[in-house]
Amino acid sequence: MTESAAPTGIAILGATGSIGASSLDVIARHGDRYRVVALSGHRGVAAMERLCRQFRPALAAMADPRAAAALREQISDLSGIEVVEGAAGQSAVATHPQAQTVIAGIVGAAGLAPCLAAVEAGRRVLIANKEALVVAGSLIMNAAQRSGAVLLPIDSEHNGLFQCLPARPGQPLSLAGVERLVLTASGGPFRERDPATLSEVTVAEACAHPNWSMGRKISVDSATMMNKGLELIEACRFFGMPAHQVDIVVHPQSYVHALVQYRDGSTLAQLGNPDMRTPIANALAWPERVAAGVGPLDLVAAGRLDFAAPDDHRFPCLSLARAALEAGRGATAALNGANEVAVAEFLQGGLRYDRIASVIEETLAALPAEPDDTLEALIAHEQWARRQTAETLQRGRHR
Repeated sequence: MTESAAPTGIAILGATGSIGASSLDVIARHGDRYRVVALSGHRGVAAMERLCRQFRPALAAMADPRAAAALREQISDLSGIEVVEGAAGQSAVATHPQAQTVIAGIVGAAGLAPCLAAVEAGRRVLIANKEALVVAGSLIMNAAQRSGAVLLPIDSEHNGLFQCLPARPGQPLSLAGVERLVLTASGGPFRERDPATLSEVTVAEACAHPNWSMGRKISVDSATMMNKGLELIEACRFFGMPAHQVDIVVHPQSYVHALVQYRDGSTLAQLGNPDMRTPIANALAWPERVAAGVGPLDLVAAGRLDFAAPDDHRFPCLSLARAALEAGRGATAALNGANEVAVAEFLQGGLRYDRIASVIEETLAALPAEPDDTLEALIAHEQWARRQTAETLQRGRHR
């Protein structure tokens, strides 16, 4: 970026979450380079008020209409900030005319529509919302081809793959000599726990990730390794690799985020301290690099790097994800919806931890016909999976 260039306008979907916080930390370090123009949140009024006062965006959206009304009142002393609400408000943030870059950080299926809107608008889209590609991967990738949108991954593992892959846009990875993609997983808090005791897992234990500070839902997904199953699906769709050429290895230290194996026997790995600001800074500045506020990895202090194959008995969600990927986009959409309902039930105390995978499996066993490749059809399919899973849970209470 030259000294005379205007700052890049940034819109953040999910600004009050952990991805939003990490993104804004990086952005704040480069005020001459980036300018926040639009922010969205769910219902965290106090958090959004703080962000509005610090970054002065032109647009702030709250998914909850009551939260939007409260935010309008709270920032009535600030001029130049429009407050909007609901799904339309989220899309307005995603397509704000001053935003060249959009960070898609809304967790879950709620982030699908605004992410697609940003892609269709031809923006540079930094994707942290793995569900977007899990539920509607082909839709989003095709939309990017039509609009010219640049898609960059900011999940740490997918960004690690991106950094290790050749910079040859549009070329199949097989022609570049890529043989295999490898995603690493910490193994979560139950990597060494006796599987026979998983029925006793508490919510607090499942949410206590050993390496990362994350929200409750994604922390449970890490514990079950469903997050890695979703990342497997995302990697296949983002990079165009078949499932049999994507592996998952358990790496407890979380220093190696991804590896790429090449035909000549070379393996390239991306390493770094476990901090989301690194992949965010990489994608924000690509193809340049900027400071992220993260210190370099000290390999001597780290001491050792361990790797192991994941235990399918301990982590049955991995097999469910692979099976869903092989079955097609309808199954991956259903997998996502069923998982969200099952995890929510566990977090509310209504489902044992060790039953999460079996409840999801029951939903996948009842799959209807493959949906059309439209946003409406895919969302409807995911909503079917949610209802089916809720019915399974309801029946379970009376057995």
